[in-house]
Amino acid sequence: MTISELYGPPAAGRCCAPAAAESAATLAPARRPDLSAELRDIIDHERLTILFQPIVAAADLGIHGYEALTRGPSDSPLHAPVGLFDAAYRAGMLLELECACWRLACRHFLELGLPGHLFLNISPYSLTCPGKPLLRALQQRGEFVLHAERIVIEITEQYPIDDFACVVQAASAYRSHGFHLAIDDLGAGYAGLRLWSELRPDYVKIDSHFLQRIHEDPIKQEFVRSIRDIALGTRSRVIAEGIETRDEYQVITQLGIGLGQGYYFSRPKSRPPLELPPALLQEDSHTAAARPRLSETIGALAVSVPAITPDTLVDEVVQLLQDYPGVQTLPVLEAQRPVGAVRRAKLMELLLRHYGRELYGRRPVSRIMDVQLLLVEYDLPVERVSQMITNRLNFEFEHDFIVVRNGAYLGVGLVRDLLKKITELQIRNARYANPLTLLPGNVPIYEHIDRMLEAQQPFTACYFDLDHFKPYNDTYGYSKGDEVIRKLAQILTAHTDPQRDFVGHIGGDDFIAVFTSDDWKERCEHILRHFEREARALYNAQDLANGGIYAQDRQGNSQFFPLLTLSVGAVTPDLEPSRTHHQVAALASDAKRQAKKLKGNALFIDRRRAPMPPSPSPSPDGYDASPVLSTTNSD
Repeated sequence: MTISELYGPPAAGRCCAPAAAESAATLAPARRPDLSAELRDIIDHERLTILFQPIVAAADLGIHGYEALTRGPSDSPLHAPVGLFDAAYRAGMLLELECACWRLACRHFLELGLPGHLFLNISPYSLTCPGKPLLRALQQRGEFVLHAERIVIEITEQYPIDDFACVVQAASAYRSHGFHLAIDDLGAGYAGLRLWSELRPDYVKIDSHFLQRIHEDPIKQEFVRSIRDIALGTRSRVIAEGIETRDEYQVITQLGIGLGQGYYFSRPKSRPPLELPPALLQEDSHTAAARPRLSETIGALAVSVPAITPDTLVDEVVQLLQDYPGVQTLPVLEAQRPVGAVRRAKLMELLLRHYGRELYGRRPVSRIMDVQLLLVEYDLPVERVSQMITNRLNFEFEHDFIVVRNGAYLGVGLVRDLLKKITELQIRNARYANPLTLLPGNVPIYEHIDRMLEAQQPFTACYFDLDHFKPYNDTYGYSKGDEVIRKLAQILTAHTDPQRDFVGHIGGDDFIAVFTSDDWKERCEHILRHFEREARALYNAQDLANGGIYAQDRQGNSQFFPLLTLSVGAVTPDLEPSRTHHQVAALASDAKRQAKKLKGNALFIDRRRAPMPPSPSPSPDGYDASPVLSTTNSD
C-alpha cells in the first residue's frame, strides 16, 4: 500500500508522484459507519484531548521532553486514536486533524510550562503537503508560539513510503527552520532502516516490541545493542519506547540507551509530572549490594561550598564570590534542599552588560539563578555520575553538579575532579582485568566478595572449570585454547544478570560467578547446556566422530580424552562465620573438586554453609551426593 493509496490522490503541487489509483473508499472495510459529520464537529470545535508522556534521560530520570498524544471525545466512537485517525484519512480530513492536534499540543505545552522538547507526530502525507502546514499551525501573526528548536517532528511509519526523496526533501526543509527530526517505532514499520540512512534523524525511537521483557531475551538485547551502535555512528539519539518495569529500565540503562519512555516513568496525562520520583532511580538494597563496584562513590568528591538562599541579593552574592575566588558555583537552598545555583561566569557576564549592576544588584538571586541542576546522591558510583553527565545534552561541562544525601545538600562536585577520578579508575581496572577476556581478575573478585560479606548480602558463589582443557590446548594449540576460554567468558556473561550478578576470571580456564539472582541454579543449567552445544564446534570432524582426542597425560603417556566439558561447584556460604573471601574461596574450590568427579557437564551443590577445618576425608554428610545436572557428550 502506498501513501497515495492510503490517503487518496496527492493534492496539487505535491512533490510525491501519484501511485496506482485506488480510492480510500475501496480500501475501507464494508459497513463502516460514516463518521464524517462527527469528525468535522470534533475538528471545528477542537473537541480533542491532548495527553503528554515524558521522555526521560535513562541515567538520572531528568525530563528530556514530552510526546503529545491525542484522544477524541470520551463519549464519541472516535475516542481511541486509531479510530480517530483512520476516520480522518478515509474522510479526507487527515491534514486538518493533524493541524488541530499540533496547535492544541503546542498551546497546552506552553500553558503547563513543560520543560524540554515537544515531540509531535506527523504522517508522511502531512509532512509532504505543500505550504509547510506544520509551520502555519504553530505560528501566530507570523511568529512561532514555541521556538522551533524545542520541537521534534516524529515521522510515523505505519504505512509504506512510496517516495523517499519527497519525504527527505520535506523533512530537510523543516530542519532548516530549526526543527529536530525523529523516526517513530523503528522495527515496526516497513522501511525504517532506509529512512534512517537517508533522513539522518536526530532521534530514533525503538518500537516497544523489542523492549517488552528484554531482560529475559538475549536476542532483543542484541537488537537494541545493534541499534545503539548504528546510532553512535550516525549521531542519532536512541529512545527506548514501552518501558514498563524496573527490569526493562535497568537493561536499557546497562545497554547504554540514553533516553526512555513508557509506563514505568509515567502514563500519558493531561497534566504530566515536571519531575519524576527519585524512587524510580534508586536501586533496591539487593541490587545495590550485588553491583560489582570497582570504584569510589561520588560523595568522596564533594567539596564544601557556601550556600545561599533565593532571597539573597545579587550584590551579596558578588561579595561572596570575591571572598571565595576558587568557587565557581554557589548552591541556592530552601530548607537545605537545592533549588538553584549561581554560576560565577554567567553572573559576571550579566553584570558586565550596560547598567548590569544597577539593574540586578538589589534583586534577589532567585531572579537570575540557574534552575537546571544535576543533583546526584552521594552513594552513586562515579561511573554512573559520568554517564548521567554525558547523557544530558543541556549540561555544560564547565558547570559543577550538586551532591546530596537523601535530597539534602552535601557539597558541590567538580567535573574536572570527576574526569580525573574516572581516568584513575580506568587505569586501575585495566591493571586488574584479565587480558584475555577483560573480565575482572582476582583482586576485584576478592573485593566484591568481601563487600557482599560486609553488607551481609546473601549470595551463591559458583566456580567454573573446564575438563580436559590441557590436552585440547596441547593438541589444537594455544590460539584455539584462547578461543575456548573467550567463548566460555561470553557464555557466562550471556546467562548472568549484570545488575545482580558478578562474573570474574580467576585465570586460565577457571572462572567464578557470584550470584544474587534467585534463579542462579537455572542460569547454571543454561550455561552448561550452552557450553555443550558450543564445544562440539571446537573440534575437527574426525575427533568429533571419535568423541575425543588422544594426547599425552601429565606423565607423558598417550591417553584418550573425551570432548571438553564444564564442571561447576556451587556454594551458598553462611554470612556469619564466613568472614573473608578466603573462606568463600575454600568452599567454592571444594565444591568444584566434587563437580569434577562427576561425568560430563555437571553442577555440584555443596550444602555446607561454612568452612570446615582440614580433614583427611570430608564427611559425606557435608555434600549433596548426587549431581544436580549431569550431561555427557555423545555422538
